[in-house]
Amino acid sequence: MNAQTRRFSITGPAGVLECALDLPEAAPRGVALVAHPHPLYGGTMDNKVAQTLARAFVALGYATARMNFRGVGKSEGSYDAGNGETDDMAALLAHMTREFAGLPVAFGGFSFGTVVLARLQQRLAESGGGAERLVLVGTAAGKWEVPPVPSNTMLIHGEHDETIPLAHVLDWARPQDLPVLVVPGADHFFHRKLQHIKNFVVESWHR
Repeated sequence: MNAQTRRFSITGPAGVLECALDLPEAAPRGVALVAHPHPLYGGTMDNKVAQTLARAFVALGYATARMNFRGVGKSEGSYDAGNGETDDMAALLAHMTREFAGLPVAFGGFSFGTVVLARLQQRLAESGGGAERLVLVGTAAGKWEVPPVPSNTMLIHGEHDETIPLAHVLDWARPQDLPVLVVPGADHFFHRKLQHIKNFVVESWHR
């Protein structure tokens, strides 16, 4: 991602997990976790949308961690349909909250990663915790059972998403009364539209 990106590893439920950390220039104001798209379709923590989310969080002052889910890159284990991957992300969260104790937490996910982070948020909320805010890009509604999310969640979707039709996301968001930012002309991977993701997150975060 940049010259300052630090690669590290943690031990997750299925073995070693390959991770990356990016730090803001000043002391971090929070911790952010970023989750990548589907492991069986080329998704990695170096996906361009995942990196764009990481850049946005760093610009906001967050110590930002990404990871390769089990079976991706140097991460051990094998794909587990979002269940084990949620456990993996919980392990990364535990690591980051030990390293940066007392700081608020934010989540940013893309495609399959939105399912993992929504599930993790639901799990944390059941025990009285959770992230202060979520950013979900290309939310995988319709393809997956995506739990309800907090009312301050940012939803970003491409107008011409061929993988997850916008209509499916609107159907999921409507009962929750959640606004959806639609990027005109954008496909699922936001080719030539990535700047809109970072700009929207950074400019809207404190509203």
